[in-house]
Amino acid sequence: MGRSSTPLSAELPPLILGTATFNHQYNEDPFSLPTTNIVHHAMTLGIRAFDTSPYYGPSEEILGRALSTDYVRKDFPRHTYRLLTKVGRIAGSSFDYSPAFVRYSVRRSLKRLRTDYLDVVYCHDVEFVSPGEVVEAVRELRRIRDTEGTLQYVGISGYPVDVLCSLSELVLKETGEPLDVVMSYANYTLQNTTLLTKGLHRLRAAGVDVVPNASLLGMGLLRNQGVPVGAHGDWHPAPNGLRSAISKAGQWVNAKNEKLEAVAIRYGLESWMKEASSVGASGIPLNSVDPSTAYLGTGERRGVSVLGVSSLQELEESVRIYRDVLDKAEEDRNGPAQITELATGVRLIIGPEWVDYAWPSPGADFVNMLPEGNEFLKEDPFQPSYTAASEKVEGLAVNVSEVKEALTPPPA
Repeated sequence: MGRSSTPLSAELPPLILGTATFNHQYNEDPFSLPTTNIVHHAMTLGIRAFDTSPYYGPSEEILGRALSTDYVRKDFPRHTYRLLTKVGRIAGSSFDYSPAFVRYSVRRSLKRLRTDYLDVVYCHDVEFVSPGEVVEAVRELRRIRDTEGTLQYVGISGYPVDVLCSLSELVLKETGEPLDVVMSYANYTLQNTTLLTKGLHRLRAAGVDVVPNASLLGMGLLRNQGVPVGAHGDWHPAPNGLRSAISKAGQWVNAKNEKLEAVAIRYGLESWMKEASSVGASGIPLNSVDPSTAYLGTGERRGVSVLGVSSLQELEESVRIYRDVLDKAEEDRNGPAQITELATGVRLIIGPEWVDYAWPSPGADFVNMLPEGNEFLKEDPFQPSYTAASEKVEGLAVNVSEVKEALTPPPA
């Protein structure tokens, strides 16, 4: 098939629903969440793209179940929405970017998501492996794209902006083809805007088409209730000083009869939509038209944001804010993106010590704990990875021959 003649920016909508929240890190029991209702209601509200990862626990399986219902199959055919997933990260300290595992992971994601193709596949958290491993994984994903046609666009994701830029430049230099997409998270928020100030010009120069901004709440840091504590405990890397500064800012916002998370979401959506339009997408922001025309873009590029929610209320509030931002952009198309008084006040309270602070990733003590000899094969790759998922999700068994094929190196 080869690389698509249509750039990703023409295919992707500028609002993506992230499903990292369908995971034990963010919620004690993700299976108790109304995930199918969240996905269905998101589509009813006009959302047409979903981001997930094998690393997000049962997220792929949960999303695949929601998208395989009669409601979705009838009213939202597969070509009307986009699926974005990842390869390479297995667990907190386990990464495998080998071609064999990349093939295995893509096949597994296809099964879990119950689809015959993936719109975007990222190399997940690229800062944890060597640059050579990243280039090798990108090459393998492109081989799958070109020879099997089970994925369409290839990118990388991670946290440190400088690493993402350097790897984007390296991929272009080594392969002669730029990355379609580079996603960063928690780097364009109320607290940290380095994706814009230090990253955007380098990513554009490296030929990157789309740069989504994920985790507008800084992985849950920018909330009145503080960082999320799920089944894995308090895993958030933000130091205590930053948490304290955010807490003070939240109290100030409360005194203004607003919520910190609402201010943070609006700031991220509104500012990124405008500031990142050159690496944005022209798909319909909230598609209320007939699904048969869903692939037609608007012609106007808007910065792409990825929003995660854990409830219908959070979904509706986020979409309400996004619609308001769209309406405002329409009214003030040629003016500068408005930075609200609240957003400015929050950054002043956070102060120079913590504004644009980025925690180290990986930490100084990181060691890749992937056992030698592809130990993942000793697990049962032919069944869903999570017991709870296997109890609640039917039809996810993987054909053994297909997995073996995925692990067979391509002919020289």
